[in-house]
Amino acid sequence: MYILKIEHSFDSAHFLNNYNGKCANIHGHRWRVEIEIQSETLIDDMIEDFTILKKRIKEVLDFYDHALIIEKNSLRKLTFDCLIEDGFKIIELDFRPTAENFSKFFFDEIRKLNYDVRKITVYETPNNSASYVKEV
Repeated sequence: MYILKIEHSFDSAHFLNNYNGKCANIHGHRWRVEIEIQSETLIDDMIEDFTILKKRIKEVLDFYDHALIIEKNSLRKLTFDCLIEDGFKIIELDFRPTAENFSKFFFDEIRKLNYDVRKITVYETPNNSASYVKEV
């Protein structure tokens, strides 16, 4: 099995709704995402050209850059509407924005690009990460 591994980062803020701890407050991260794709065969001696792979991954992940990423309905409507009216980029997700949930979410998003994704690791800090691995 051949494996390609690349990484890409984006900066964003989030908070954990209904969480008892300091992460209940809005705070930011440089999210570093490691992507591993695999193939048993090569085309022109490659799984994919790194330039093409990096460009496609960048297109997926840069959407989340410099945004406030929140779980749907985690802000009061008035707060949400005021932030939108003031021009803030807010991305609502159907899940709590944790490294664990992001790893599964990005796994699924990158699979939509027709890659055989092996593993996605999301670093919330330089020392803390969560991974989602392809089920065998």
